[in-house]
Amino acid sequence: MMIIRKLRQQKNWTQEQLAIMSGLNVRTIQRVETGQKASLETLKCLASVFQVDMTTLTKEITVIDKESEQWLGLPWWFKANMFGVNSRRHVLTIEFILLAFGLACLMVKPSAMVTPVAFLMAYLTGWLVRYGDKHQVW
Repeated sequence: MMIIRKLRQQKNWTQEQLAIMSGLNVRTIQRVETGQKASLETLKCLASVFQVDMTTLTKEITVIDKESEQWLGLPWWFKANMFGVNSRRHVLTIEFILLAFGLACLMVKPSAMVTPVAFLMAYLTGWLVRYGDKHQVW
């Protein structure tokens, strides 16, 4: 639940401050921020403190923040590949389309050039997703 960390950081709160305001244990805040499951009661407490709907807290953050220092520190080749892309879902869709295209080419009319290129592009697109995951781009 990276959204909890982002909301907390936007307000310049420490984990300890959030724990006090929400009535939760600091360890619970740490667990939730690292993506572990949160109970319904925990989500209610956090939603109340941040003054957001509970569904907001359960959404996966997949949007690229292209204003962050983290984004600016990424290599040019990664940023160039994300031109016009706003979210992880878009990149996954592109990966799926390339994979489906490669499979269709393989089944309908195998080409010595098109089929391997489609699979290679799908692989590289998947690699970009994993790189973005590793560097917490979304």
